[in-house]
Amino acid sequence: MAQERGPASVDLYWLPLGAGGRVVRWCGRLYESWAAWREHRDRAALFHAGLMLRLDDTAFAVEMGPVWNVTEPDRGVLLEGPVGTRWLGRFRAFRYEVRCWPGGHIPDLAEAVASPVRTTHEPGTVAAVLDVLPQLPPLTWGRDELGAGEMWNSNSAVAWALACTGHDMDALRPPPGGRAPGWSAGLVLAGRHGWDPGHHGAGAALTSRASRGESIRSSPARRRGPAGVARRGGRPRRTSRRAR
Repeated sequence: MAQERGPASVDLYWLPLGAGGRVVRWCGRLYESWAAWREHRDRAALFHAGLMLRLDDTAFAVEMGPVWNVTEPDRGVLLEGPVGTRWLGRFRAFRYEVRCWPGGHIPDLAEAVASPVRTTHEPGTVAAVLDVLPQLPPLTWGRDELGAGEMWNSNSAVAWALACTGHDMDALRPPPGGRAPGWSAGLVLAGRHGWDPGHHGAGAALTSRASRGESIRSSPARRRGPAGVARRGGRPRRTSRRAR
């Protein structure tokens, strides 16, 4: 008899860009003012996406952030990548990391807007998200290496992971009046890995492959990122700590 699983969920959080950081907030405002002028539109509030997953008795905090802003050694780092340019990625100040932190937290989660957004309560889908995250490529933050028309950032990573695991992406939007720069770049990459944006549930095959631990990429996964930035790899291990 199959063992009964505990509670499962994926919750999407929309955090105002620069939550808890004055410099990032002002830089974001300057960027959005320039982008709005260039695109002949009104300015919008900018949001940064994060995920909280729960499977059985463990919660996982999923976020992309600087390698230096969270110091806990067991924070579930899956990969690191460069910021700005591949060459700058040689320096710690210009590297980001993607975390899937068992029993962890997302900084400034209390400032999230119109959140959480529950995307699924299916254990298999939650497990697929956990399995697909280590396959995220370490692209350069702030650059458009995919030719997607948008830079790669934390929103790209979240959108890619959700699309590749069969979520209804049409139903996931930033809060009214807001934008999530980089979101569409993640969808472009997911499309290259087999996600069909015109068919809800088209990620089911990718979900099945991810849940079996198979790569969803058509080419072998690189084990090292740009500028020698190492991938950590592997599904995050659950700890004995209880979910918060």
